[in-house]
Amino acid sequence: MTNRIALWLGGLIVLAIGLDIWAQTGATLFVIRKFATLVEYLAFWR
Repeated sequence: MTNRIALWLGGLIVLAIGLDIWAQTGATLFVIRKFATLVEYLAFWR
């Protein structure tokens, strides 16, 4: 992955989180919880 792609992806993630906080949908917390579950699942298969 090039630096340009990484910066664009990082910017999109920050923008999505900012939009979620502004809209007060609560989707960010849901995604973070699901990501934590995924990390635990993948750690088991390591």
